Amino acid sequence: MLTATLCLWAAVLSLAALASPIPGVTPEQPWQVKGYVSYLGSVIAPAEGEQLWDSLLHNRIDAEYRWQSLRVNVGLRNRLMVGDSGRLPGYGDLLAWDPGYWDLSANWLDSDGWIGNSQLDRAYLSWQFADNWELVAGRFRVNWAMSTLWNPNDIFNAYSIYDVDYAERRGVDALKLSRQLGYASQLEFVYSQGADSAINDVSIGPTNRQYAGRYLGHNFFGYDFGWDWQLILGETRDDRVFGGGFAGDIWGAGLRGEVTHFDPINTSYVAPVDAQSRTTQSLASATQILEASTVATLEMDYSFATDANWRMLGAALYISSPLSVDSALLYLNLPLSARTLSFTTWTYYLDLGFDLTPLSRLSANASYYDDDSFFVGLTYQYSLADDWQLSLIAQRFDGSNASLFGQSASTLGYLQLMWSF
Repeated sequence: MLTATLCLWAAVLSLAALASPIPGVTPEQPWQVKGYVSYLGSVIAPAEGEQLWDSLLHNRIDAEYRWQSLRVNVGLRNRLMVGDSGRLPGYGDLLAWDPGYWDLSANWLDSDGWIGNSQLDRAYLSWQFADNWELVAGRFRVNWAMSTLWNPNDIFNAYSIYDVDYAERRGVDALKLSRQLGYASQLEFVYSQGADSAINDVSIGPTNRQYAGRYLGHNFFGYDFGWDWQLILGETRDDRVFGGGFAGDIWGAGLRGEVTHFDPINTSYVAPVDAQSRTTQSLASATQILEASTVATLEMDYSFATDANWRMLGAALYISSPLSVDSALLYLNLPLSARTLSFTTWTYYLDLGFDLTPLSRLSANASYYDDDSFFVGLTYQYSLADDWQLSLIAQRFDGSNASLFGQSASTLGYLQLMWSF
């Protein structure tokens, strides 16, 4: 299987060369192939226990074909991992987990610390019709975010802010119908169907169905203030939701915010767990009582007009009824929802970055949870060539003895080398 994968990568590189026309010489093609190959070396050093060393070879292929008013997009992830994490029980099943209606992820290798996985995380058809209408069907990303860090309005595609190797984020299996209403104004309706929720063939909740509508506007009662705003209304697997967001600038600084209210349809919630390691008898310990909850965020960023391109971003997240979390490992590794962006009522974030040289940049960030957990991170990026980038990343999760991160404090280090084509 490893030989077949290497042959696949060689074929991809050949296609990439063909799919890169020279501007002004080769006519534009109706199709395009792009992607990257990256190596990620990582070490996890817990305060107690042995270090975990891993290596990950990650290849991504994005293909698009266009004709008239139709467009087809396909995105494929190929990952080959070797190391200590691959020897943990159930880790291969966790890596292959696909929450969509169609299971488009498969492990083609899982033996003695080696795990090979391929997944289609984009596969959709777009059809533009009647001038201002568009229909999208398949697996794609529904991006309803107005903020750049935490996104309570992004009820279809929540993600962890600590993930360093999946910039594209996962998609959902859905239908989206949208209509342009004018400059920066749009009306959208999305219906998404995921896999039924079950552990060991035991149902743990209703069908994993979501649907919602969004109105995105720019003018307000005919007045143009230069701000974008939106309203959302719908239903997720567990809640009826409604909310809104805005994005604009004030005194040269970007200001963005989102708020969503979650009104429970069901009174219980099954906390995110590794389904392969759960038994029927242990389901009760994962079930929590759902309460109505409001999730809101406000963030501001400012870029300084200097040669070093200094940029500072600060954000705050509020959750009126956060769900309790027993394990920092599960919280940091399993998918989140817009309701569970944090495990405390208040969370704060600060990021500061600047260019060391025209080809390198250094950024530092930190987050604080009001149970006295905290995170600090440092990222160094260097452009080796037009299509090559080197990244060095250090992360520290810690806190007081009673805090979630403090109970399992750890330091993580990453080295990433990426070639894009």
